[in-house]
Amino acid sequence: MTSETVPPESGLTVVPPPHGRTAALLTLTFGTFVVGTGEFAIMGMLPEFAQSLNLSLADAGYAITAYALGVVIGAPLITILGARLSRRELLLVLLIMFCLGNFLSIVMPTPGLVEVARFLTGLPHGALFGISALVAASMVERSRRGWAVGRVLSGIAISTLIGAPFSTFAADHFGWRIAYLIIGLFGVLTFLGVLRYIPADKPNRKNSPLKEITALGNTQVLLTLLTAAVGFGGMFGVYTYLTSVLQNVTHVPEWQTMVYMVIWGAGMLVGANAGAWLVDRNINLAAIIALAGSAVIMFTFSTVLHSNIALMLIVFLIPTFVNGLGPALQTRLMDFAGEAQTLAASLNHSAFNIANALGASLGSVLLAHQFGYGSLGIGGALLSIGGLLVYLFALLLLKKSGQQEERGSLT
Repeated sequence: MTSETVPPESGLTVVPPPHGRTAALLTLTFGTFVVGTGEFAIMGMLPEFAQSLNLSLADAGYAITAYALGVVIGAPLITILGARLSRRELLLVLLIMFCLGNFLSIVMPTPGLVEVARFLTGLPHGALFGISALVAASMVERSRRGWAVGRVLSGIAISTLIGAPFSTFAADHFGWRIAYLIIGLFGVLTFLGVLRYIPADKPNRKNSPLKEITALGNTQVLLTLLTAAVGFGGMFGVYTYLTSVLQNVTHVPEWQTMVYMVIWGAGMLVGANAGAWLVDRNINLAAIIALAGSAVIMFTFSTVLHSNIALMLIVFLIPTFVNGLGPALQTRLMDFAGEAQTLAASLNHSAFNIANALGASLGSVLLAHQFGYGSLGIGGALLSIGGLLVYLFALLLLKKSGQQEERGSLT
């Protein structure tokens, strides 16, 4: 078994941003907000998207699949190919790819070509999130890494709270192509912000793609990624079919569906920040609470489907607990990835998208076998429990190896 290593605190150097840490962190948060909006926007504007291209809703969904496939493939591929670039250089390259992908999406004339454009847009997604988290962590002392990572990744939650609903509004009134044009222009704005506010770290020109790959032969890294791939799945299993639940079981007015989406986004935002706060105090406790808590909450999902108010509470609590897992896993990867920091951080978001596919697929199977919408919560709870078991197994292996995780103390 490959030895497990945790970088000592003395080996970490805080990188000062050229125009202050606040501006740099805001730039990175805005970037994750823009990229997150680019991912989630199509879910709200799918009917208009399908109608404009003369597609059924089912066929239009392939554009979502194409993007997710780009994320899973692009995160390791681009990170490996960009091994010799500095993090700032790689961020700039990724933002160019993201902007071009969105601009291509709005000019492609046929559904097939639009799907190709969405695939290309998804390629930089995982690496953008992963590297943004690493850059944020490099600008603070070790004991505040969770806070910095959580702040940057909260942009994803804000995208579900503000970005996706705004994109739906823009698509309904001006067309989906205008919505993607706005997202692309925001990507350009992020590119300019990175140029000005993100510190220009030194590239490692001696690094090699093979070095990135071989450094991942670490059991703790692999188990952390597996925790993400399984543990996040339950949230997506519920989220994918939430609109159907509201329409077919809870029978809420159409306008209330957007209210539920906003509540879900608020839960994600609270979870990201609460999880980050707890990571800086006890990273393992943060992960365990997120996974165990989400399992308990999702088990109650089936009991509240006919209660509007109770369902709103559960819709808030599910993403609150599950999204609290993000900062813990991202920070844990920094502890164990060694010389594969960039690749491991990027793969975390590939695992996130695998969880998306896993949760949605499990939900589809449960509904296809007539288990009912209440089974979505039970299936989601089982995925959370699965993620918890993987994480506990990782801690057991770490304990047996006789090693301890070193991290700074709060002052």
